[in-house]
Amino acid sequence: MTELFPPFEPGDEPKTRRFKPVPMRLLLPNLITLLSLCSGLTGMRLAIENKLEMAVAAIFVAAILDGLDGRVARMMKGTSRFGAELDSLADFVSFGVAPAMILYFFSLHSLHSPGWIIVLLFACASALRLARFNVAIDDPDRPAWQKDFFVGMPAPAGALTVLLPVYLHLIGLGHPQGSVVQGSTVLEAFYILFIAFMMISRIPTYAGKTLGSRVPRSAVIPLFIVVVAFVALLATMMFEMLALLTLVYLACIPLMVRRYRQLAAEDSRVAAAGTTV
Repeated sequence: MTELFPPFEPGDEPKTRRFKPVPMRLLLPNLITLLSLCSGLTGMRLAIENKLEMAVAAIFVAAILDGLDGRVARMMKGTSRFGAELDSLADFVSFGVAPAMILYFFSLHSLHSPGWIIVLLFACASALRLARFNVAIDDPDRPAWQKDFFVGMPAPAGALTVLLPVYLHLIGLGHPQGSVVQGSTVLEAFYILFIAFMMISRIPTYAGKTLGSRVPRSAVIPLFIVVVAFVALLATMMFEMLALLTLVYLACIPLMVRRYRQLAAEDSRVAAAGTTV
């Protein structure tokens, strides 16, 4: 008869299975992504409380953190599929839902149901944009030069540019405080729809992933001066700078398209020359 409690020597106890420790290089980028998500959600709450300045600042901080997490992951060799999916979900909330809700509480609520439909369209455009980006990452036939370009306006850029009506209002160029002018709100609605279209369009925009990877020695000191001046202006005149950067970014889109077509034509000529050899 088998003993119910067989004898055993001390130290022969069965060891419980333990999970392997996760390297910090994998955790840090995801923590930055979660901070970006929290910043976007906080911006939505601040908009509900009618604190527009802080709400815009929260979206701006979320965009900075979103730009950092990918770079930190690549520098620390901590990229993972989990991180990519988490980044897309955080981007949808921070740059799709939060800016749309800020605009709704800012002025779109005066349009009632059409205003809410515009909010839904912008959020859906952001979701479609991010889904298409995730599919493009897995494309093995994508040329190397296309990695410097996004297909359509990226979600963080869409979030910052779509808030242009709020920037103009905060610097005194929008409708007066405490009132909503119906005509200007309609113009804002068309502008939001334009940005939503840009996000889901096939128009190429510069990605800037290789920006700053190599800097000439002669440009180091001027670069330091420019960066310090930019940060100082952004800290002292944040909304004026955001409005200016938004206008400059929109004005540069035709130049981005031209550069993309030049590279595509060069790639086609190289491919044609290779087939004829």
